[in-house]
Amino acid sequence: MEWAWEYVNIFWSITTILLPFFFLQHFHRRRSSKNRRLLPPGPRGWPLFGNMFELGKEPHKTLMGLKQKYGPVVWLKLGSINTMVMLSAEAAAEFFKNHDGAFAERSVTEVMKSHGYYKGSVALAPYGTYWRIMKRIMTVQMLVNKRINETMDVRRKCIDDLIEWIRNREANSSGGIHVAKFVFLSSFNMLGKLLLSRELVDPKSKKGSEFFAAMVGLMECSGHQNIVDVFPWLRWMDPQGLRRKMDRGLGKTIEIVSGFLKERFEERERTGEKKKDFLEVLLEYEGKGKDEPEKLSDQELILIILVIGVLSIFEISAGGMDETGSACSCKDSIPSSMMEIAVKIPWKSLHHVLKGMGVR
Repeated sequence: MEWAWEYVNIFWSITTILLPFFFLQHFHRRRSSKNRRLLPPGPRGWPLFGNMFELGKEPHKTLMGLKQKYGPVVWLKLGSINTMVMLSAEAAAEFFKNHDGAFAERSVTEVMKSHGYYKGSVALAPYGTYWRIMKRIMTVQMLVNKRINETMDVRRKCIDDLIEWIRNREANSSGGIHVAKFVFLSSFNMLGKLLLSRELVDPKSKKGSEFFAAMVGLMECSGHQNIVDVFPWLRWMDPQGLRRKMDRGLGKTIEIVSGFLKERFEERERTGEKKKDFLEVLLEYEGKGKDEPEKLSDQELILIILVIGVLSIFEISAGGMDETGSACSCKDSIPSSMMEIAVKIPWKSLHHVLKGMGVR
């Protein structure tokens, strides 16, 4: 009978171990069921994948069908991410006018969390003191007529350089000219002058070239679809390697921008000169409220510059691709006689037209 008592002891040992697990699982199910009743209505979805496959190839039509079935507010689960969808103007107004504080923050993708990168963005930074500081700097110091007018000469110089680049390329090349590429480089150069008062697209500048390459790399990482954003429990694996790539690239970029800041500090101490760029605006910042810092830290300065740089490049490149595609579509509909006239327009006439638009 001793062997029977041994089995009984094993049974009770296993039961003792598993009982808390079953209790917690039962409690979690009851709690989830209770919370489910408090959530907006919506389709239950598949295990693990949620409602990902139910949206189909035309999600806007699917959502319209869900609105008719469940109402103006629908609860979906995309992978492991809970998502609330507002499908009417009235529902959106209720949330963002009467409950804007609760829904002010946006979800942050995994790659944006690298080195606290998202904290430098007005769009992604957590709602609070730092966000209010950034908004005030943007609206009061940057996006005002006085600041824009002060940079007019810089923008004109960049347009002159763009025309000169295209003219030199046209003279030294028998083939076509990739105009979108030159526009992108010129826009990035303008960005460097407005942010840091330095040429970033200059063959003679090694740091500028490294910074340009690093910023383009950050843009590419930011634009990739990351499976971790849908299934956060895969974060430890980083299956696509995007977080690791972002950590390396952003670390290199932070090192370069730190060098730019160091050079600016040394120059200010040596000459006492203050330049009219965005970095100077950030350096001159002084906190006013009790909960505001007196000055922005070096880390905050770096993140703000990087975020503005990457967002600007992304918008420039996306806009450039859209405009280039539109230009190609329009080209097919222009009569050949008009195309011949356009090709024969001299550079002086083009420059005259640009001057008429305020670009000299």
